[in-house]
Amino acid sequence: MKICIFGAGAVGSHIAARCDFGGAVTSVVARGTQLEAIRSSGIVLQSPDGERAASVTVSDDPGELGPQDVVIVAVKAPALTSVARSIGPLLKPDTAVVFAMNGIPWWYFYGHGGAMDGTRLPTIDPEGAVWNGVGPERAIGCVVYSASEVVAPGIVRLAQASSRLVIGEPDGTMSPRSIAIADILSGGGLPTTTTDAIRDVIWSKLQNNVASGLMAILTQCTVDKIAAKPACATAMRALLTETIKVAEALGRSPSRDIDKVMAQMHALAHKPSILQDLEQGRMMEIESLYTIILRLAKMVEVETPNLDFMIALASLRAEAAGLAPDVT
Repeated sequence: MKICIFGAGAVGSHIAARCDFGGAVTSVVARGTQLEAIRSSGIVLQSPDGERAASVTVSDDPGELGPQDVVIVAVKAPALTSVARSIGPLLKPDTAVVFAMNGIPWWYFYGHGGAMDGTRLPTIDPEGAVWNGVGPERAIGCVVYSASEVVAPGIVRLAQASSRLVIGEPDGTMSPRSIAIADILSGGGLPTTTTDAIRDVIWSKLQNNVASGLMAILTQCTVDKIAAKPACATAMRALLTETIKVAEALGRSPSRDIDKVMAQMHALAHKPSILQDLEQGRMMEIESLYTIILRLAKMVEVETPNLDFMIALASLRAEAAGLAPDVT
């Protein structure tokens, strides 16, 4: 299987290495220092289990890599429009495109069923660039559980050995293409399961992002230090409760185990990726991770006072840093 990973940040580089280890013919679309480092020395994966290097083909020009069986998009949400404009040379008529990204995805209501089926999310996919340029029928959802960081060009460090992925079709089918992708990644040492309820998993993961990221943006502390403060832990629980209410009003059944989420926060001596973006001057995913929850809450008439307040503060912090994309 030919697999191209579009984006060579921490998540993309990790996934690319696992695809290589799993036997796929693996390529990466990268740029800057990551491009040069991967071209020179491959991708070095550091984890609590040890260090291993992957050898992959890399280019900043998708046209040099040619058509693929699978493309895994692992960029930040603000870069999606750019991806849509340049992904064409990687696509065959039957190429699947896995979106390994945090937050509410651009395809969320494709294959959703009911009155909201087919609803577009213009703040996630401005002008329908991805919907029209890639096509929702290609999309496979992907939820990433991997605390990782690029510690030097071409070198990715995993904070925990327990990384995993969950992938699923928007229409809930257990497709052969999803199963084949999961087999490759699992064979490469990244346990990957398929689900017929990917939206439930998206909302369950979003609870982690809500609990960890909002206060991390404001404090610039690791998550465990924030959760150790009783007042912060109480606020986290309020944010999680509201997030679950929005998901359930949309007909989803995410995890309701707030105690489990809080236990993870207390143990996470790691800066979430959105804080890494702030500190490294990269555009921040405020819209797809946080503000979109408020937009969906309005659609289903759910009150979210704690989320309203915390997301407003996080948005102001991103704007003050000049790292908040213009969204209307």
